[in-house]
Amino acid sequence: MTEPTAVFAALHAAARAATGAKLFTVTVLDRKAGLARRAYTSHPDDYPATGTKPMRSDDWSRQVIDQGRSFVANSTPEFAIYFSDHPLINALGCEAALNIPVSDGTQVVGTVNVLDVAGFFTPDRVATLERLVADHRPELLAALARVPMGTPA
Repeated sequence: MTEPTAVFAALHAAARAATGAKLFTVTVLDRKAGLARRAYTSHPDDYPATGTKPMRSDDWSRQVIDQGRSFVANSTPEFAIYFSDHPLINALGCEAALNIPVSDGTQVVGTVNVLDVAGFFTPDRVATLERLVADHRPELLAALARVPMGTPA
């Protein structure tokens, strides 16, 4: 069985080839424990894949986690209200964010997160990346299920 990091890295490479992806992360959710963990990151020094944090309840989580709909923000003000780390995101040259939910058929169990320059996420790019995640769903689900949650950060 392929290690989760290899599955996430392959998806990252595919996303980069299809549309570009300045910053790419994958998050796994433990709904029962109410925790989220970054399981993969293209920038391990800035966004390490360690520790967990409590899942939150806001408009972003209602849309992405509860309703299973992608979140698209093409400027920092659109996502800054949800991402307290927006100064670091901007420092990495990213001013647009796309969060694609990964569902096991009954609930969202993780997200694929792509960030890039302002205005990056055109409808065509969003559709391409959503298709890419859908095409990799079986491997993603298997990999997400194997990610250890660790301890709260």
